[in-house]
Amino acid sequence: MCHVIVTCRSMLWTLLSIVVAFAELIAFMSADWLIGKAKTRGGTDLEEQGGLSEPHHPTLGIYARCIRNPGVQHVPRETLCGPYAENFGEIASGFWQATAIFLAAGIFILCMVALVSVFTMCVQSIMKKSIFNVCGLLQGIAGLFLILGLILYPAGWGCQKAVAYCGHYASAYKPGDCSLGWAFYTAIGGMVLTFICAIFSAQAEIATSSDKVQEEIEEGKNLICLL
Repeated sequence: MCHVIVTCRSMLWTLLSIVVAFAELIAFMSADWLIGKAKTRGGTDLEEQGGLSEPHHPTLGIYARCIRNPGVQHVPRETLCGPYAENFGEIASGFWQATAIFLAAGIFILCMVALVSVFTMCVQSIMKKSIFNVCGLLQGIAGLFLILGLILYPAGWGCQKAVAYCGHYASAYKPGDCSLGWAFYTAIGGMVLTFICAIFSAQAEIATSSDKVQEEIEEGKNLICLL
């Protein structure tokens, strides 16, 4: 039978681990990494039309994009989002392919850690190894994968597809006329939180194995809050 043992530190670590995994996954799947120049209904730059037409901003992600169809009779204008690459080889840049690999590896590890973290309420060790310490190490490795992916991503801003969205001034580490979208900042924030989780896992281990916790466990308590 599982005896649930939860401390405030371990609960906070578990929640952060789940949040980080979902944040990175959503950012990776989003098309809002680069926000292109404002376009008019006809697909021309807003500046060329004097700003009179309703503008929209196409967005470009690692493998996905969002554009607005021009609209014709009986077909309303709408924003269409989806992958522009049907397979891995069609991703616009070799740097973005590497980014996809590193981010996918990091996110996979984070998702596995998030899943395991839920079971730390019942099991704190496997084969005499602390689950908190093992998960913290894995989160550190995932963070390194995320760093590599996020460093390589701007190197692909000079690819043909990025230039089509961001203008001819776009090049490696220079987004040209594009601005960075929320997905890029979310990925960076998730990367920072990943390392915070890795450090916090050690605090969760200390809190769970402390003498005070063991005393309260012997008294029959299952939910223990230590600050």
